[in-house]
Amino acid sequence: MTAHVLSAGIAGIGFWTRGLPSWDAAREFIASGSLPADAPARPSPQLLAPNERRRAPDTVAVALDVALAACVDAGRDPASLSSVFTSTHGDLPITHYMCETLAGDPLAISPTRFHNSVHNAAAGYWTIGAGAMTPATAISAYDASFAQGLLEAMVQLATGEEAVLLVGYDGQAMGPLARTSQSTGLLGGALVLSREAVPGQPRLRAWLSEAGAEAAPGPGALARLLAGNAMLPMLPLFEALARREARTQLLAGPGRVLAVEIEYD
Repeated sequence: MTAHVLSAGIAGIGFWTRGLPSWDAAREFIASGSLPADAPARPSPQLLAPNERRRAPDTVAVALDVALAACVDAGRDPASLSSVFTSTHGDLPITHYMCETLAGDPLAISPTRFHNSVHNAAAGYWTIGAGAMTPATAISAYDASFAQGLLEAMVQLATGEEAVLLVGYDGQAMGPLARTSQSTGLLGGALVLSREAVPGQPRLRAWLSEAGAEAAPGPGALARLLAGNAMLPMLPLFEALARREARTQLLAGPGRVLAVEIEYD
């Protein structure tokens, strides 16, 4: 059976993790191993008002930070883009808080934390902050979350969208959940994908394939730095883009990978 091939141009890229607060910093780290001095300890999403920025959970903050960075890099109005937000676990610290509070004092549940516990919290903050009336999708598919998010975004392009924002993110696990839903640190990456090729920018071709049909890429510099984060499976694509490599693959589910070819001008 012939695989169905999807295509997209990359118009903009955003990236944030502690110590590497931008895509430029990540590319420099991949090339030289150097970390920037005085990197911020927390993302600061400028789409939110200062009070909301301080109160936003780390997962929301990193998702909005990289989303806006990708839009700025692409020169696109954030309000104009449909979006796909993908996270393996959502916000585990808030899930831990809610479980702990429900077990000990159910009436003490914070309404603010409750509304931040839903899996589409980051997508909701984004549409409000950006003033976007466009569709927003939230996806979770365990370690295939980023690949499935990329598939969703590319399918939207293939079925009529002119451009789509894709955002992958995960944060720190806490309490008993850390034994079953493991994740450390804070990581976010975003791509603005376009149906048409963008002059001077990479172009993707992607299709589903059986795992093992092609050699999996070894762990790169970012993967070694961020080995404990649940969004680790997105990093082969970012590593390949930074190194201008022609091929990579992403975990797409049991026995499946998303094979990706990348063309450069």
